[in-house]
Amino acid sequence: MSALAVTRLELRRLFVRPLAWVLGALTLAWLAWNFTLLLGSFLAAQIRLAALPDGPGYTDLVAVPLLAKLAELAFLVVPLLSMSALAGERREGRLALLLGMGLSPSRIVLGKYAALLVWLLAWLALVLAMPSALAHATAIDWGKLAAATLGMALLLASLAALGLACSAFASHPALAAAAALVLTLGLWAVNMGAQLAGMEGGAINWLAMSSHLQPLLRGLVTSADVAWFALLTIVCLALAIRRVAAERERG
Repeated sequence: MSALAVTRLELRRLFVRPLAWVLGALTLAWLAWNFTLLLGSFLAAQIRLAALPDGPGYTDLVAVPLLAKLAELAFLVVPLLSMSALAGERREGRLALLLGMGLSPSRIVLGKYAALLVWLLAWLALVLAMPSALAHATAIDWGKLAAATLGMALLLASLAALGLACSAFASHPALAAAAALVLTLGLWAVNMGAQLAGMEGGAINWLAMSSHLQPLLRGLVTSADVAWFALLTIVCLALAIRRVAAERERG
């Protein structure tokens, strides 16, 4: 069995379990309501904004804030989706079965990670369809929207890897979800004290996830921000693979 086969198997499980459907439906409904509110506020202020020479437009006031709302939901949705990926398999005895079939730990982890990523990117695409549906009626800054979309894709990819690593180490899916949520919130707000003290830059600000996502949401793409998310993803996947490999060695 290859990593692709593990991905297909995990996708089937995601789409037959009610949790993924309930999470998708509820979050998309909530985001659609927020999109309506943001659009209403934009239309109400459109005349005033038109008088400003460099005033914010549809992308700044509707599309990007909607993606920021998605980021907030992702902090909860991703841990719930990923909590059973390895911890649930271990409790039900399927992880030992997969290892006994000769699958390498890397194929198991990467296959499950790819399935999570497919679901999350489909979720992101459905959210992007809301502001993009009005492209014929308003001017969209496609460059800024592309940068914000890249930031959200990187965020979802790193959160999926973090959730998978927590699931690899936890003995119960609920513990994996709680650990992923706490670590995510910690990474997001690790520099809050430094910001309150007026400290800009430095190692603690570099560690914060918010320091790397917010520039992307503003349309600024830098290699340092992309590298931060890539590094977090690689480290988390490496830890998950190492944990599964240790279980195989113990038999």
